[in-house]
Amino acid sequence: MKELFTIGDLSKLFQVKISTLRYYDDIGLLKPEYVDEKNNYRYYSTQHFERLSTIKYLRTLGLPINDLLEFFDYRDTDRLIEMLKKQQIEVANKIRELELVDKKIKRRLDQIDDAINKPLGTIAEVKLPKLRVAHLIHEYRPDEDIEYPIAELRKNFNIEGSIFLGKIGISVALQDIQSNKFDRYNSIFMILEEGDIIPKAVTIPSREYLRVRFRGTHANAFLFYEKLLLYSREHHYNILDDSIEVTLIDYGITNSVEKYVTEILLPFSR
Repeated sequence: MKELFTIGDLSKLFQVKISTLRYYDDIGLLKPEYVDEKNNYRYYSTQHFERLSTIKYLRTLGLPINDLLEFFDYRDTDRLIEMLKKQQIEVANKIRELELVDKKIKRRLDQIDDAINKPLGTIAEVKLPKLRVAHLIHEYRPDEDIEYPIAELRKNFNIEGSIFLGKIGISVALQDIQSNKFDRYNSIFMILEEGDIIPKAVTIPSREYLRVRFRGTHANAFLFYEKLLLYSREHHYNILDDSIEVTLIDYGITNSVEKYVTEILLPFSR
C-alpha cells in the first residue's frame, strides 16, 4: 500500500498553507488521493509531490491560477513556453512601472531635501527645464479652501488616484502682478512627471525665473511678490507670464505650520 500524507503533512513538507491546499483542491488544481468520508480528511500520495513542486515554481514566477489550470489540463512544452513568454512581458511591464515609481520617490526626496536646506527669503535667478502641467483656469483666494479647485482639476483632466504631494500649484495672473494685486489667483495646476499621461496637458517652455522661498503658505505670499517685483525693477527685468506658486512642504507632510515652505517663481527676461 502506498504511503499517504495528510494535508498537514503536505503543508509542512512544502511550506504551503493548509488553506492554500484546500483552495487548490476546491478549484481542481491539486486534488487529493482520496478524502475520508467519515471525517473529510484529505490524503495525498508522493505522486502529488511533483505537481505541487511545479505549482509552487510557476506561482513563484507570478503565473496566475487560471494559466496553471489550463497548463495542467493540456500539459505541453509549447504551452509552457507560451505561458512563460507572456509572463516575461508582464514582468518587464511591472519593472518599468516600479522604475517610474522609484524615480518619483527620488525626485520627491530631493525636493523635500532642497526645500529644507535652501536659504529662505532670498531671491535667486534660476533657469528651469520645460514643465508639463494640467492647467485649469479657476479663480481662488488665499482664504478659501483649496480642496474644491483641486477636485475640479481632477474632474476636468480625469486624474485618477491620489495627487502626489508637492505637485499642486496656483498662479497669479500677469496683469495682477503688474498691478500689484496679490489677493487672488487665476488658475490651479498640477505639475506632471514622467509616467503621468494627461492628454490635455500644457507645456511651459524652459525659462529663467526669479525664485523666492519662504516659511508659510499662500496666505503669506503677497509680501514676497512685492519683494520679487522690487527686485525685478531694480534689475530692469520684465515679468513675462503668470506666476508659479507651489507649497513644497505643507499639511500633507507635517503638522507643524512653522515648517511649511512655499515657493514663488516669476518668469522674466533681461
